Amino acid sequence: MLKKLCAAAVISAVGLAAGPAVAEDFPAGAVDYIIPFGPGGESDVTARFQQPFFKSLFGEDMVVSYKPGGGGAVGWSQLNTMSGDGSVIMGTNLPHIIVKPNQGDVGFKTEDIVNVYFFHYTPDAVVVKADSPYQTLDDLIADAKANPRQLTMSGSGKGTANHLAQVRFDELAGTTTTYVSFKGTGASTTAMLGGQVKAQWGYTTVGAAQGDAVRMLAVAMEERHPAFPDVPTFRELGYDIVSGAYRGVAVPQSASEELRQKVSDAIAAINADPDFQKQMLESGFALANVAYGAEMDAFMAEKSEGYLAAARSVGLID
Repeated sequence: MLKKLCAAAVISAVGLAAGPAVAEDFPAGAVDYIIPFGPGGESDVTARFQQPFFKSLFGEDMVVSYKPGGGGAVGWSQLNTMSGDGSVIMGTNLPHIIVKPNQGDVGFKTEDIVNVYFFHYTPDAVVVKADSPYQTLDDLIADAKANPRQLTMSGSGKGTANHLAQVRFDELAGTTTTYVSFKGTGASTTAMLGGQVKAQWGYTTVGAAQGDAVRMLAVAMEERHPAFPDVPTFRELGYDIVSGAYRGVAVPQSASEELRQKVSDAIAAINADPDFQKQMLESGFALANVAYGAEMDAFMAEKSEGYLAAARSVGLID
């Protein structure tokens, strides 16, 4: 019944009611969903999750393709050269599209990217091996304070959600930890499991993937993750950190206001499906629902302020 209600709501919202086809119909055919990274990453995984729900709701294919390079910059720099008729959408990521243009010329500026919907994020989390002496976040903080710079924590890249979370955490906890950058979450996790570092700035998806091999000490969410009800949030422990890698969908600037809204509504409909929600949560993701318009503008302004402040504090940008 819920699926039928969702489908009915979308048909109404995106203008698919009976009538002559117009240029602004979405989808008017198969949609090319470009991921600006290589296959296998979380942007790809969640796009693949969306595919069957898109087909079920709209009767059209969502064809995932890739345009990797420059940590997403190659794809985003080409987005506005693509057709704005609804046949092309592209994955978009925070903090990437905010931090990267402020580090130099990467072929696009943040304001060039027309974000129409952010549908999920992977919450930052402090992760340790199951046999780590750190049983709680307080244990980790106590060691970090007693031994400045000696607590090493792996993370996925510099200027990423992991890195900026570490910066924010050190400021709030009064610690000086050492962030060790790796190329991707997989390499960061391997370093933590192999004992190359004492802890990891990872994501809740690491907890989902590694199971009993790891222990999460805290998650950067407003409320506890449904898949990990025993893991406290940073806020519960006194640290105002709600962060992670946000992922969504963008369209070329040439897309009309009507089409932007229709794409936003379509992604929202997928997010509303209980089966999609279950799949995402069981995989360690957290749902987000940031729609096109004033809500998106406010969200981007808030996130930009926080990300840029953290990036400046460690010299990533001027």
